[in-house]
Amino acid sequence: MSLVPDEFTVRIEPKGSTFVTSGAVPLLEAARHAAVNLPSSCRNGTCRTCMCRLLSGQIRYRIEWPGLSSDEKKDGYILPCIAYPQSDLVIEEPRASVIPVSG
Repeated sequence: MSLVPDEFTVRIEPKGSTFVTSGAVPLLEAARHAAVNLPSSCRNGTCRTCMCRLLSGQIRYRIEWPGLSSDEKKDGYILPCIAYPQSDLVIEEPRASVIPVSG
């Protein structure tokens, strides 16, 4: 078993922003490291501010039941603040934006 996590590409629709991450950090944190802003508030899966739809790919949670209803999960909604990528992903989040890099 490799100690280096796999790398996955995450694309955010409809704007098409992409970033590369591993399965070692939640999507929200990975996006921030890649200068992509996803809406968030609590960062622990309870407020649902970050809720968006997973269009393709696989994620996992480290908590048994994230703050989503069974219907929301069935409809493809995820909580990026606590979702860990397990493959390349496409998520739908129209509120996403690129964070300007100063320099």
